[in-house]
Amino acid sequence: MPPADHLEDLLSATRTAFADGALVRLRLGAYHGADSDLKSVEIKKITVKGGDRLSFTYHYKTRDIIKNFVEPEALALLRTALSRDFRSAQLATTGFDMDFERTGDQMLVNRTEVSGRAAPSTDHNRAKNRPLTATDKPWLKALGIVGKDGAVRHNAQDKFRQINKMVEIFAPLIKAIGAERPLIVDMGAGKGYLDFALYDFLATVARRPVRIVGVEMRHQLVADGNATARASGFEALSFQSGSIMEFDATGADAVIALHACDTATDDAIFKGIGAEASLIAVAPCCHKQIRRQMADGHPDQRLNALLRHGIFVERQAEMVTDTLRALLLELNGYRTKVFEFVSDAHTPKNNLIVAERDLRAARDPDAVLRQIAAIKTMFGIRRHHLEDLLGL
Repeated sequence: MPPADHLEDLLSATRTAFADGALVRLRLGAYHGADSDLKSVEIKKITVKGGDRLSFTYHYKTRDIIKNFVEPEALALLRTALSRDFRSAQLATTGFDMDFERTGDQMLVNRTEVSGRAAPSTDHNRAKNRPLTATDKPWLKALGIVGKDGAVRHNAQDKFRQINKMVEIFAPLIKAIGAERPLIVDMGAGKGYLDFALYDFLATVARRPVRIVGVEMRHQLVADGNATARASGFEALSFQSGSIMEFDATGADAVIALHACDTATDDAIFKGIGAEASLIAVAPCCHKQIRRQMADGHPDQRLNALLRHGIFVERQAEMVTDTLRALLLELNGYRTKVFEFVSDAHTPKNNLIVAERDLRAARDPDAVLRQIAAIKTMFGIRRHHLEDLLGL
């Protein structure tokens, strides 16, 4: 049988299982494409308002992305993926399993009959599989997420989804830290949504001992946070008053900051670098320092069309500020990624910079410094606040 026919056998079996309601799952693995973060793809059948779909879950190192396709489009994507980027696939149905392997241009399939296997529900509206499912926690009530009846408030549904999404992202990063009981410092903790959620999940669900300290300037929020932590029995979660720069982060294994305004994000990064933290994760907010310099400076004239409109200046300032932050982290021994951590439907400030300490990250510091200098020259920037903090 020609190699291409093996691929068509798999696609035909997938099409039939989808139509008959016999599809359990299809997994694509052994990825060798251009996206270094993509690991695998899981495919299942779902039923939505518009009809049946094939739902693709793209598993990346720090997040999952779900996309739904009608059958012809899905099969076309599968044909391309298995011909080019993925070397293996495992199809599971109610009646048989089919394994697909590709080595270069050579393709093989192997089919094994099974019995007694039921197809999973395709109802897309079923209860979500979230890290935090119990809603009878004191901290959820104290923060206004749930009401007296223990149900998530209607006006807090988005916040509850955001909290769960943040735990999905941060928990694996924290669990990967080598320390036996890592110290996590949240700079600009506010009401401590992330701190309570992370502590609850890691300590009570994942059984991963941690210590979490939330740093917050507003004294009432600190007092409220500590009272709620005690009421929840969270002995290793506490809040301290003070500014980011006043706090001694020595010994911190992870430094995080969500929506610390403008240069406060740089303060948090600086504290993380100084502590040699294994993990630094920040979701920046406002980018005033660089935007003012771009407005007052002399950017390259080739950027005139890009910088003519205020909204584009704002977006360029965000991109440039966070690019320089990522490069400065790399210069200081961190492997850095930038990605969206929640939908922009919830907040436009939805980019997350995740930096994991890896002294091999900056193999050529001079090259990184040249990149930083070139970006500053192009956009008319004199100094980045993080440069000043680092004494560069």
